[in-house]
Amino acid sequence: MDWNHYRFLSLWTLPAPAPAVYRELERIEDYPRWWPQVREVTRVDDTGAVLRFRSLLPYDLTATLREGRRDPAAGVLEVAMSGDLEGWARWTVTAHGPGTTLARYDQEVVVRKPLLRRLALPGRPLFRANHRLMMRAGRCGLAARLQTV
Repeated sequence: MDWNHYRFLSLWTLPAPAPAVYRELERIEDYPRWWPQVREVTRVDDTGAVLRFRSLLPYDLTATLREGRRDPAAGVLEVAMSGDLEGWARWTVTAHGPGTTLARYDQEVVVRKPLLRRLALPGRPLFRANHRLMMRAGRCGLAARLQTV
């Protein structure tokens, strides 16, 4: 087993129609406004950005995200990631009842940050918990933002 390889799945039920959720998720430069752990987004061009993340544990991760698939009709936003995290991430946004949306986040990455690679085995449970906390805060932040737009 590669202790630096991670697969994550998060499901967010959100109080807004799917098109509104999709519009918020595709505006990656706005993530720091509603997602506290996304500390900085720097656009490099129309299809790429550098993001800096930091959750509860005292380390930053920096990744360059490149647009892979953007399909509003299917509700899919997918990016390729490189940097401290290498792999991909995908949002799939679907209606989930009247005025409610299910946003599914899938991510598969290999950690490249040297410190985290050295701590891979003992740190793995903490890294996974750190990710869960980040995703929980993101869901809460997006739900609040959707109430104001």
